[in-house]
Amino acid sequence: MKKDIDIPKVEGVYVAAVKVFNESLNVEEWTAYIVNDKAVDLDMVLIVSKGALKDKETSLMRHKLDALPAKSYAKIEYLQDDVLALNNTFKVTFFEGSTMYDKTFEFKANTINEKALQDIPVIGVKGVLVK
Repeated sequence: MKKDIDIPKVEGVYVAAVKVFNESLNVEEWTAYIVNDKAVDLDMVLIVSKGALKDKETSLMRHKLDALPAKSYAKIEYLQDDVLALNNTFKVTFFEGSTMYDKTFEFKANTINEKALQDIPVIGVKGVLVK
């Protein structure tokens, strides 16, 4: 039965961690974004995030976007410094037309750092990208 289910491959959608300046606190902080590098809009985007490593675990966070337009991005959540030492997973589910897509993006422990910066598509800044 499983072999009869067609699960389409997710391409052109990414999760990125970008360091942004928080003016109210006057500090730079890491923030997670979802990036739609596709030429089509995404509908009903659901994101479940969690950090975990051995005996440490964060709460599950749930996010919903009604739509994510083509070639755009949206903020998911702020990433506390303590969470960067954990494996951070973002389970993303969305519709493209009538087809549902699902992919889990994972930042391994301590991979969100200044040494791992690269160009982030659509956002146009440097950050850490998971494809």
